[in-house]
Amino acid sequence: MNETVIKKNKLGTDPIPNLLFRMALPTVLAQLVNLLYNMVDRAFVGHIAGTGPMALAGLGIVLPITMIVSAFAQLIGMGGAPRAAIAMGEGRYEKAEEILGNCTCMLIGVSIVLFLFFQAFCDPILMLFGASAETLPYASAYMRIYLVGTFFVMVAMGLNAFITNQGYAKTSMAATCLGAVLNLVLDPIFIYGFDMGVVGAAWATVISQGASALMILLFLTGKHGYIHIRKKWFRLKGSLVLSILSLGLSPFTMGITECVVQLTYNISIAQYGDLYVALQSILFSLIQIVWMPLNGFAQGASPIISYNYGAGQMDRARQTFRLLLLVDMIFAVGVVGFIEVFPGAVLHIFSSDAQLHALGILPLRVYIIGMAAMGAQSACQNTFLALGQAKISMFLACLRKMFLIWPLALILPHLFGLGVWGLFLAEPIADITAGIVTFTVFRFRSKQLLYAKEPSSVDTNA
Repeated sequence: MNETVIKKNKLGTDPIPNLLFRMALPTVLAQLVNLLYNMVDRAFVGHIAGTGPMALAGLGIVLPITMIVSAFAQLIGMGGAPRAAIAMGEGRYEKAEEILGNCTCMLIGVSIVLFLFFQAFCDPILMLFGASAETLPYASAYMRIYLVGTFFVMVAMGLNAFITNQGYAKTSMAATCLGAVLNLVLDPIFIYGFDMGVVGAAWATVISQGASALMILLFLTGKHGYIHIRKKWFRLKGSLVLSILSLGLSPFTMGITECVVQLTYNISIAQYGDLYVALQSILFSLIQIVWMPLNGFAQGASPIISYNYGAGQMDRARQTFRLLLLVDMIFAVGVVGFIEVFPGAVLHIFSSDAQLHALGILPLRVYIIGMAAMGAQSACQNTFLALGQAKISMFLACLRKMFLIWPLALILPHLFGLGVWGLFLAEPIADITAGIVTFTVFRFRSKQLLYAKEPSSVDTNA
């Protein structure tokens, strides 16, 4: 049975350019649509008459918590999906199903722990994360309801990659689009129609994520695809769990360090006023506008690279990477260029407050410029992940956020009287440096990986 499946698996046979764009475009669209979850909430909340800026600041305070939930989903999902893809490339489909079953069980357990912890310490955590007396009511109201959907978020983000890695990128995209479109419809109804404010935004998100999670579970428990969720694989296997977590540690670290950086910014920038907190919420959204499509294209390329690497077809893996790198670089430069030319129009998406606009145009231009280098960063780091290189991917994940942005954000405001401008400068300095270092490391390491005759370099224990 496995040999028949291998022959039919398009990941190892279809022409790379067409295959990559068929796989990647749906995941890019899915990432863009997924981005709408936070952007739509902020855009609608930011335009609430009278309280918009404070409500927007409140959502910015909650953002690190939502990032922590997402990071745990990626720890498990992005740790297991490449392992499953490599196993399928080797013809070990039962092993791939065992990986999927263990990941499902882990996602359920972690979602329960996160829900109980954050509900128990909601307000103290928000105050620690930079909430003020004015923004705490908005942040607390949103967070407590958002946490109700923790399981939905974990399933939607953690298991969707298992659909993409089987070659069903359109189905993966449809699951994400279903939730995002539903959120786009429900937000104005709940926020304005029912006059629920941030509470309405939170319920819209929970319902939408629930719809996405249901669609993903129906696919993975149904008859479509090559691997499925089966109860017999719900018993956790120690060595397999460690293998999943070791590879997932890289995207998890990226998520957690992103949370640490955002938290550092929230606490640091709060001393300059709540309006700066609202501006930082917008700036972070714009960083995501660049990064998430890059990540989406890499997710579409990842199963192709993983499968062909596992099958020993190095020429196909190399061709996929080269095309991924080219497209990522063009996209990053193009989007950053647009934002630099039209900063006022971009800010207006989130708020019509004149004071916020006057405050934000120049910081926006400075803050976003370094993201032009993220095309190379994303392509190289995600290719390391697709090849099972946990240690290198982990180092590169730490480099940009923990070793660069975080210390720079702590140090620069106190140098040369920079103040808040130290925070705005930390991001582009770190982005450009990380992009250069990542590309350089990949140039050297790829000689042993993508040009090897056999996929013997898979870091299964790291």
